[in-house]
Order: sequence, then C-alpha cells, then structure tokens
Amino acid sequence: SSGINAEYGGLCILDNDGKRVISKYYDTKDDTFATVKDQKLFESKMFKATEKSASEIVAINNYTAVFRSNVDLFFYVFGDSRENELMLLSVLNSLYESISMILRKNVEKRAIFEHMDSILLICDEVVDGGILLECDPNSVVNRVHVKNEDIPLSEQSVSQVSYDLLKSFTG
Repeated sequence: SSGINAEYGGLCILDNDGKRVISKYYDTKDDTFATVKDQKLFESKMFKATEKSASEIVAINNYTAVFRSNVDLFFYVFGDSRENELMLLSVLNSLYESISMILRKNVEKRAIFEHMDSILLICDEVVDGGILLECDPNSVVNRVHVKNEDIPLSEQSVSQVSYDLLKSFTG
C-alpha cells in the first residue's frame, strides 16, 4: 500500500491539556499553517472540538480531523474537508498502532518523549510530505528498527544500547 495518492494536512499528538507533543504539517496550498502561531491556533481549536467529543471525526475550518485519545494523549490526523474519512482513519490507526508497538503498548506522554527519535521516524514512514506511504504498522515498525540500527553508537540513547546488548545476549 505504498504511495496512495491522498493529501493529508498533517498529523499531531497533543497532551491532555491540548499542548503540542509532536506535530507535522503538510498542507501548503494556502497559508493556513504558515506560522507556528497558526498551527497552535488550529491545534487549540481541534483539541477543544474533540476534548469531550464522542465522535472520532470532527470538522474544523476547511479540514476534517480524525482522532483517538488515550491515557494522557490525543492523536490527530487531518486533511482537506473533501478527504475520505476512512483514509484519514487508516493513517491514524497506522500511526497509533506503530507507536504502540514501539512503546510496547505503553502509549503515554513520558514514553513518547523517551522515544522521540523513533516516534518521529514513524510519522515520516506513515506519511511523507502529505502522501500516505504505509498503512501496515508491522512494516512501519520494521523500517524504523532498520533506520535506528543505522544510527552510530555515539548517537544512540542508553536505553537503545542496553536493549541492543540484551537482544544480542538473548538471541
């Protein structure tokens, strides 16, 4: 399922106060997200619209946003209001499941910050420049692991090195 031709406005992860944890904006058709201030205003509107929503789909400005919340995080994928909600949901699910696999189902703010490098790689593996690259979480996670193995030892976190050492002993 590589390179499905759909344009995504962006994706973001906010904490339970509506503050940005990660955000990636791809929509460049107009100046909606030209500045960080514009982006944070959009994130604030999105958070307010979804904070107590029972639905997983909301309309904000000219965008459709799908979201999923968990412990202390809100995950969003949004696109043009004409974008197919099922495609947006498939990106959201791929993003969430990939992150969940990397974090061993411990999807919470602290864990996201501790594995920020892998989380950012996941975002780039799922959507690149607004184009959907991969919907299968297993493929995404495998690619992220391969890229992490390419990181020089001096740039790896202590937990990565410990994990790799443990893995080499346990086979």
